[in-house]
Amino acid sequence: MKKLFTAKKNDADKRLDRFVMKVCPNMPSSHLYKLIRKKDIRVNGARAELSYRLCPGDTVSIFAPDEFFEDTTKNYDFLSASKALDIVYEDENIIVVDKPQGLIVHPDKSEYRDTLINRILRYLYEKGEYDPEAENTFTPALANRIDRNTCGMVLAAKNAEALKVLCDKIKLREIDKFYLCVVHGVPKKREALLTGYLFKDEDKNRVFLQSKKQDNNRTIKTKYRLLATKGNLSLLEVELLTGRTHQIRAHLSSIGHPLLGDGKYGNLKADKKMGYTKQALCSYKLCFNFKSDAGVLNYLSGKTLTLSDVWFARELFGENYKDLI
Repeated sequence: MKKLFTAKKNDADKRLDRFVMKVCPNMPSSHLYKLIRKKDIRVNGARAELSYRLCPGDTVSIFAPDEFFEDTTKNYDFLSASKALDIVYEDENIIVVDKPQGLIVHPDKSEYRDTLINRILRYLYEKGEYDPEAENTFTPALANRIDRNTCGMVLAAKNAEALKVLCDKIKLREIDKFYLCVVHGVPKKREALLTGYLFKDEDKNRVFLQSKKQDNNRTIKTKYRLLATKGNLSLLEVELLTGRTHQIRAHLSSIGHPLLGDGKYGNLKADKKMGYTKQALCSYKLCFNFKSDAGVLNYLSGKTLTLSDVWFARELFGENYKDLI
């Protein structure tokens, strides 16, 4: 059977082999190479290498058995996700949402359907901005992630060009991420830059701070500023200069200031007796500090997004916590 596919804007610069595997998800990779050798995969009517990068408008013809092509009659999993979505900012290219505590960002073995990305996909699908049938390879995707029990802002891209820019800018540290948290104790220094070496134990899903750089650990940098104190609790603003798994939680715990309500790096049992059952950590501010061309997202340069409410800061320090930031 012969099928024709036209590369769209979101397919730009995608390798031919990845494009084919996306539109033919049931095709073994060995068969893909066979089709290329037999010239049964063509671009614009001509033979092409698997490494060829597509341009919008390219026509890809594939001669293959029916069973290799994706069944277009689907019951989309994301339609089973909750409609609840707290949108902080949205335009034609990106969407920024406030993730609640307890919600995972991507599917895992504990939850497959009701995830943050599936809620976003459902929202865009029902809004008419995402049509899986009209896309060959692209699906709206998250550009960053935060832990299940951390709340706050997460960035998502609506198109491939925006996703590439966001990922590049995060890698280049041109999108600054700030967190609010409440920790036990009062830091001796009102502000400091912490440097350490983080080792992740995959089996335990836990990280550890080590004193020296080794082959199996990664350098982390965490900057904090003390905003207020209440008894033996402190409200901190934290800037992530590197983004590693559980970085803030583990780094602050390693200097004797574990997060309030943190069951992995703190003392949740004691916190529960005090009436605190949730982790006091929120990604509350994003600053688009572009130092180089951002292409389709240039208009975001200099923009700052801040959450209007951080529940634990308000409950512990009152509405005036915003004046401290």
